[in-house]
Amino acid sequence: MPGKPKVAFYWCASCGGCEETVVDLAEDILKVVEAVDIALWPVALDFKFKDVMAWPPGHVAVAFINGAVRLSEQEDWVKLLRQKCSLVVAFGSCAHLGGIPGLANDTTREEILANKYHRSPTVDNPRGSRPETQTQSNGYHLDLPVFWNEVKPLDAVIEVDYYLPGCPPPSKLVAEAVGAILKGELPPKGSVLAPDKSCCEACPLNETKPETLTIKEFKRVATSTPDPKTCFLAQGYICMGPATRSGCGERCIRGNMPCRGCFGPTPGALDMGTKMLSALGSLGEAETAEQARALADTLVDPIGTLYRFSLPASLLKRRVVKKEG
Repeated sequence: MPGKPKVAFYWCASCGGCEETVVDLAEDILKVVEAVDIALWPVALDFKFKDVMAWPPGHVAVAFINGAVRLSEQEDWVKLLRQKCSLVVAFGSCAHLGGIPGLANDTTREEILANKYHRSPTVDNPRGSRPETQTQSNGYHLDLPVFWNEVKPLDAVIEVDYYLPGCPPPSKLVAEAVGAILKGELPPKGSVLAPDKSCCEACPLNETKPETLTIKEFKRVATSTPDPKTCFLAQGYICMGPATRSGCGERCIRGNMPCRGCFGPTPGALDMGTKMLSALGSLGEAETAEQARALADTLVDPIGTLYRFSLPASLLKRRVVKKEG
Protein backbone atom coordinates (compact mmCIF):
# COMPACT_ATOMS: atom_id res chain seq x y z
CA MET A 1 0.00 0.00 0.00
CA PRO A 2 1.55 3.31 -1.03
CA GLY A 3 2.45 5.77 1.71
CA LYS A 4 0.76 9.08 2.27
CA PRO A 5 1.88 12.01 0.08
CA LYS A 6 4.54 14.18 1.66
CA VAL A 7 4.16 17.93 2.24
CA ALA A 8 6.84 20.49 3.07
CA PHE A 9 6.53 23.92 4.65
CA TYR A 10 9.38 26.44 4.46
CA TRP A 11 9.78 29.98 5.78
CA CYS A 12 11.83 32.71 4.04
CA ALA A 13 11.67 36.49 4.70
CA SER A 14 8.35 36.94 6.50
CA CYS A 15 6.82 37.57 9.91
CA GLY A 16 5.68 34.04 10.71
CA GLY A 17 1.97 34.75 10.26
CA CYS A 18 1.72 32.15 7.50
CA GLU A 19 2.95 29.52 9.95
CA GLU A 20 0.25 30.66 12.36
CA THR A 21 -2.46 30.17 9.75
CA VAL A 22 -1.48 26.50 9.50
CA VAL A 23 -1.90 26.21 13.26
CA ASP A 24 -5.22 28.09 12.95
CA LEU A 25 -6.59 25.15 10.98
CA ALA A 26 -7.42 23.93 14.51
CA GLU A 27 -9.08 20.50 14.38
CA ASP A 28 -8.79 20.52 10.57
CA ILE A 29 -5.02 20.19 10.93
CA LEU A 30 -5.70 16.67 12.22
CA LYS A 31 -7.40 15.89 8.91
CA VAL A 32 -4.32 17.20 7.09
CA VAL A 33 -1.98 15.10 9.26
CA GLU A 34 -4.14 12.03 8.59
CA ALA A 35 -3.93 12.61 4.84
CA VAL A 36 -0.26 13.60 4.45
CA ASP A 37 3.17 13.23 5.99
CA ILE A 38 4.82 16.53 6.90
CA ALA A 39 8.34 16.03 5.61
CA LEU A 40 9.69 19.49 6.45
CA TRP A 41 8.46 22.23 8.77
CA PRO A 42 11.40 24.11 10.34
CA VAL A 43 9.18 26.07 12.71
CA ALA A 44 8.09 22.82 14.36
CA LEU A 45 10.49 20.04 13.28
CA ASP A 46 14.28 19.92 13.28
CA PHE A 47 15.50 19.28 9.73
CA LYS A 48 18.81 20.29 8.17
CA PHE A 49 19.77 21.29 4.64
CA LYS A 50 21.71 18.06 4.24
CA ASP A 51 18.59 16.05 5.11
CA VAL A 52 16.66 17.62 2.25
CA MET A 53 19.62 17.21 -0.11
CA ALA A 54 19.35 13.46 0.42
CA TRP A 55 15.77 13.34 -0.85
CA PRO A 56 15.32 12.01 -4.40
CA PRO A 57 13.65 14.34 -6.94
CA GLY A 58 9.88 14.40 -6.51
CA HIS A 59 10.17 12.98 -2.98
CA VAL A 60 7.63 15.54 -1.72
CA ALA A 61 4.27 16.12 -3.39
CA VAL A 62 4.02 19.83 -2.60
CA ALA A 63 6.02 22.53 -0.85
CA PHE A 64 4.25 25.52 0.67
CA ILE A 65 6.91 28.25 0.74
CA ASN A 66 6.11 31.50 2.52
CA GLY A 67 8.16 34.68 2.67
CA ALA A 68 10.04 36.73 0.13
CA VAL A 69 13.59 35.82 -0.89
CA ARG A 70 16.14 38.21 0.61
CA LEU A 71 19.18 36.12 1.59
CA SER A 72 21.46 33.77 -0.32
CA GLU A 73 20.52 31.03 2.16
CA GLN A 74 16.84 31.44 1.23
CA GLU A 75 17.74 31.20 -2.44
CA ASP A 76 19.64 27.96 -1.78
CA TRP A 77 16.71 26.47 0.15
CA VAL A 78 13.96 27.32 -2.35
CA LYS A 79 16.04 26.07 -5.30
CA LEU A 80 16.65 22.82 -3.45
CA LEU A 81 12.96 22.43 -2.62
CA ARG A 82 12.07 23.09 -6.24
CA GLN A 83 14.24 20.10 -7.21
CA LYS A 84 12.78 17.81 -4.56
CA CYS A 85 9.07 18.74 -4.73
CA SER A 86 6.59 18.00 -7.50
CA LEU A 87 4.58 21.16 -6.83
CA VAL A 88 5.55 24.49 -5.27
CA VAL A 89 2.94 26.85 -3.84
CA ALA A 90 3.84 30.48 -3.09
CA PHE A 91 2.17 30.68 0.31
CA GLY A 92 1.07 34.15 1.41
CA SER A 93 1.65 37.72 0.27
CA CYS A 94 5.42 37.77 0.75
CA ALA A 95 6.08 34.72 -1.43
CA HIS A 96 3.36 35.76 -3.88
CA LEU A 97 4.34 39.43 -4.39
CA GLY A 98 7.20 40.33 -2.04
CA GLY A 99 4.91 41.48 0.77
CA ILE A 100 5.72 44.08 3.39
CA PRO A 101 9.41 43.02 3.50
CA GLY A 102 9.44 44.05 -0.18
CA LEU A 103 8.96 47.70 0.80
CA ALA A 104 12.70 47.59 1.53
CA ASN A 105 13.09 47.83 -2.26
CA ASP A 106 12.29 51.52 -1.84
CA THR A 107 15.75 51.91 -0.32
CA THR A 108 19.13 50.18 -0.62
CA ARG A 109 21.06 47.49 1.18
CA GLU A 110 23.62 50.08 2.27
CA GLU A 111 20.97 52.36 3.76
CA ILE A 112 19.40 49.46 5.66
CA LEU A 113 22.72 48.34 7.16
CA ALA A 114 23.70 51.93 8.01
CA ASN A 115 20.43 52.51 9.86
CA LYS A 116 20.54 49.13 11.62
CA TYR A 117 24.15 49.20 12.80
CA HIS A 118 25.13 52.89 12.96
CA ARG A 119 22.37 55.51 12.88
CA SER A 120 19.58 54.21 15.08
CA PRO A 121 19.47 56.04 18.45
CA THR A 122 19.50 52.78 20.43
CA VAL A 123 22.56 51.31 18.66
CA ASP A 124 25.64 50.81 20.86
CA ASN A 125 28.31 49.92 18.31
CA PRO A 126 31.49 51.96 18.96
CA ARG A 127 33.59 49.72 16.70
CA GLY A 128 31.19 50.18 13.78
CA SER A 129 30.87 46.41 13.33
CA ARG A 130 28.67 44.87 10.68
CA PRO A 131 27.83 41.25 9.87
CA GLU A 132 30.33 39.74 7.45
CA THR A 133 29.66 36.78 5.19
CA GLN A 134 32.85 35.13 6.47
CA THR A 135 34.41 35.51 9.90
CA GLN A 136 36.39 33.70 12.60
CA SER A 137 35.03 33.16 16.11
CA ASN A 138 36.71 31.17 18.88
CA GLY A 139 38.79 29.31 16.33
CA TYR A 140 35.84 28.44 14.10
CA HIS A 141 35.25 29.65 10.57
CA LEU A 142 31.70 30.94 10.12
CA ASP A 143 29.80 31.58 6.89
CA LEU A 144 26.75 33.86 7.02
CA PRO A 145 24.18 34.35 4.24
CA VAL A 146 24.60 37.22 1.80
CA PHE A 147 22.09 40.05 2.36
CA TRP A 148 20.88 41.01 -1.10
CA ASN A 149 20.25 44.52 -2.33
CA GLU A 150 16.78 43.45 -3.47
CA VAL A 151 13.78 41.59 -2.10
CA LYS A 152 12.29 39.14 -4.61
CA PRO A 153 8.98 37.31 -4.82
CA LEU A 154 9.35 33.54 -4.97
CA ASP A 155 8.66 33.25 -8.71
CA ALA A 156 11.58 35.58 -9.45
CA VAL A 157 13.89 32.87 -8.11
CA ILE A 158 12.19 29.55 -8.93
CA GLU A 159 9.24 28.31 -10.96
CA VAL A 160 6.00 28.45 -8.96
CA ASP A 161 3.04 26.21 -9.71
CA TYR A 162 0.32 27.94 -7.66
CA TYR A 163 -0.24 30.97 -5.46
CA LEU A 164 -2.12 31.14 -2.16
CA PRO A 165 -2.51 34.87 -1.42
CA GLY A 166 -3.11 36.73 1.82
CA CYS A 167 -1.37 38.13 4.87
CA PRO A 168 -1.79 35.45 6.03
CA PRO A 169 -3.88 33.20 3.76
CA PRO A 170 -7.18 32.34 5.46
CA SER A 171 -7.25 28.87 6.96
CA LYS A 172 -10.30 28.04 4.82
CA LEU A 173 -8.34 28.65 1.60
CA VAL A 174 -5.39 26.62 2.92
CA ALA A 175 -7.64 23.66 3.71
CA GLU A 176 -9.32 23.91 0.30
CA ALA A 177 -5.94 24.06 -1.46
CA VAL A 178 -4.59 21.02 0.37
CA GLY A 179 -7.81 19.16 -0.45
CA ALA A 180 -7.62 20.08 -4.13
CA ILE A 181 -3.99 18.96 -4.32
CA LEU A 182 -4.73 15.62 -2.71
CA LYS A 183 -7.70 15.02 -5.02
CA GLY A 184 -5.86 16.18 -8.13
CA GLU A 185 -8.51 18.84 -8.75
CA LEU A 186 -6.23 21.83 -9.25
CA PRO A 187 -6.84 24.60 -11.81
CA PRO A 188 -4.32 25.37 -14.58
CA LYS A 189 -0.73 25.82 -13.50
CA GLY A 190 0.08 29.37 -12.46
CA SER A 191 -3.36 30.00 -11.00
CA VAL A 192 -4.02 32.03 -7.88
CA LEU A 193 -6.06 29.81 -5.56
CA ALA A 194 -8.66 32.47 -4.72
CA PRO A 195 -11.84 33.89 -6.31
CA ASP A 196 -11.55 35.73 -9.64
CA LYS A 197 -13.27 38.93 -8.54
CA SER A 198 -12.36 42.10 -6.67
CA CYS A 199 -12.65 42.67 -2.96
CA CYS A 200 -15.10 45.48 -3.72
CA GLU A 201 -17.55 42.98 -5.21
CA ALA A 202 -17.56 40.94 -1.99
CA CYS A 203 -17.38 43.93 0.37
CA PRO A 204 -20.17 44.16 2.99
CA LEU A 205 -20.15 47.96 2.45
CA ASN A 206 -20.57 47.70 -1.32
CA GLU A 207 -24.16 48.94 -1.27
CA THR A 208 -23.13 52.12 0.56
CA LYS A 209 -20.82 53.19 -2.27
CA PRO A 210 -22.52 56.06 -4.16
CA GLU A 211 -22.88 55.91 -7.95
CA THR A 212 -21.00 59.20 -8.25
CA LEU A 213 -18.07 59.23 -5.87
CA THR A 214 -15.67 62.13 -5.40
CA ILE A 215 -12.78 62.54 -2.98
CA LYS A 216 -11.91 65.99 -1.64
CA GLU A 217 -9.04 64.83 0.58
CA PHE A 218 -7.40 61.57 1.55
CA LYS A 219 -7.86 60.62 5.20
CA ARG A 220 -5.87 58.26 7.42
CA VAL A 221 -7.14 55.85 10.07
CA ALA A 222 -4.11 56.93 12.16
CA THR A 223 -5.62 60.38 12.63
CA SER A 224 -9.39 59.81 12.32
CA THR A 225 -11.95 57.04 12.76
CA PRO A 226 -13.97 55.78 9.78
CA ASP A 227 -17.71 55.24 9.91
CA PRO A 228 -17.96 51.41 9.99
CA LYS A 229 -21.21 51.44 8.01
CA THR A 230 -20.07 53.49 5.00
CA CYS A 231 -17.79 52.74 2.04
CA PHE A 232 -14.25 53.77 2.98
CA LEU A 233 -13.53 55.36 -0.39
CA ALA A 234 -16.71 57.43 -0.09
CA GLN A 235 -15.31 58.75 3.19
CA GLY A 236 -11.93 59.59 1.63
CA TYR A 237 -9.92 56.66 3.06
CA ILE A 238 -7.67 54.76 0.67
CA CYS A 239 -9.27 51.33 0.35
CA MET A 240 -7.48 48.99 -2.06
CA GLY A 241 -10.65 46.98 -2.66
CA PRO A 242 -11.11 48.03 -6.33
CA ALA A 243 -7.62 46.74 -7.22
CA THR A 244 -7.48 43.71 -4.89
CA ARG A 245 -8.56 40.11 -5.41
CA SER A 246 -11.24 38.81 -3.08
CA GLY A 247 -11.16 35.68 -0.94
CA CYS A 248 -9.91 37.09 2.35
CA GLY A 249 -13.35 37.19 3.94
CA GLU A 250 -13.02 41.00 4.07
CA ARG A 251 -11.41 40.66 7.51
CA CYS A 252 -9.95 44.17 7.58
CA ILE A 253 -13.16 45.81 6.41
CA ARG A 254 -15.22 43.95 9.00
CA GLY A 255 -12.75 45.25 11.59
CA ASN A 256 -13.34 48.85 10.40
CA MET A 257 -10.10 49.07 8.45
CA PRO A 258 -9.83 49.75 4.70
CA CYS A 259 -8.52 46.95 2.49
CA ARG A 260 -4.71 47.06 2.39
CA GLY A 261 -4.28 44.88 -0.70
CA CYS A 262 -2.73 41.71 0.75
CA PHE A 263 -4.53 39.39 -1.70
CA GLY A 264 -2.75 40.95 -4.64
CA PRO A 265 -4.06 42.38 -7.91
CA THR A 266 -7.38 41.53 -9.45
CA PRO A 267 -7.27 39.10 -12.40
CA GLY A 268 -5.76 40.68 -15.51
CA ALA A 269 -4.15 43.64 -13.72
CA LEU A 270 -0.49 44.07 -14.59
CA ASP A 271 0.30 46.40 -11.72
CA MET A 272 -1.77 46.73 -8.57
CA GLY A 273 -0.60 50.21 -7.60
CA THR A 274 -1.11 51.62 -11.08
CA LYS A 275 -4.65 50.20 -11.24
CA MET A 276 -5.51 51.77 -7.88
CA LEU A 277 -3.90 55.07 -8.84
CA SER A 278 -5.99 55.11 -12.01
CA ALA A 279 -9.14 54.56 -9.93
CA LEU A 280 -8.20 57.35 -7.53
CA GLY A 281 -7.42 59.71 -10.40
CA SER A 282 -10.98 59.43 -11.63
CA LEU A 283 -12.42 60.08 -8.16
CA GLY A 284 -10.44 63.14 -7.11
CA GLU A 285 -12.34 66.42 -6.90
CA ALA A 286 -9.99 68.88 -8.60
CA GLU A 287 -10.54 71.24 -11.52
CA THR A 288 -7.10 72.85 -11.66
CA ALA A 289 -3.53 71.64 -11.45
CA GLU A 290 -3.16 73.38 -8.11
CA GLN A 291 -6.21 71.63 -6.69
CA ALA A 292 -4.97 68.30 -8.01
CA ARG A 293 -1.57 68.90 -6.39
CA ALA A 294 -3.19 69.85 -3.09
CA LEU A 295 -5.29 66.68 -3.16
CA ALA A 296 -2.25 64.54 -4.00
CA ASP A 297 -0.37 66.07 -1.07
CA THR A 298 -2.94 64.58 1.31
CA LEU A 299 -1.98 61.06 0.16
CA VAL A 300 0.71 60.12 2.68
CA ASP A 301 3.31 57.54 1.62
CA PRO A 302 2.04 56.58 -1.86
CA ILE A 303 4.51 53.67 -2.24
CA GLY A 304 3.67 52.21 1.15
CA THR A 305 -0.05 52.64 0.51
CA LEU A 306 -0.45 51.56 -3.11
CA TYR A 307 2.35 48.95 -3.14
CA ARG A 308 2.26 47.80 0.49
CA PHE A 309 2.34 44.13 -0.46
CA SER A 310 3.32 44.14 -4.13
CA LEU A 311 6.35 46.38 -4.81
CA PRO A 312 8.86 43.61 -5.79
CA ALA A 313 6.32 42.06 -8.20
CA SER A 314 5.18 45.39 -9.67
CA LEU A 315 6.33 47.17 -12.79
CA LEU A 316 8.45 49.38 -10.52
CA LYS A 317 10.16 46.49 -8.66
CA ARG A 318 12.59 48.72 -6.77
CA ARG A 319 14.07 52.17 -6.48
CA VAL A 320 16.94 52.68 -8.91
CA VAL A 321 19.86 54.54 -7.35
CA LYS A 322 22.16 56.16 -9.89
CA LYS A 323 25.83 56.30 -9.01
CA GLU A 324 27.89 59.38 -9.81
CA GLY A 325 29.91 58.96 -12.99
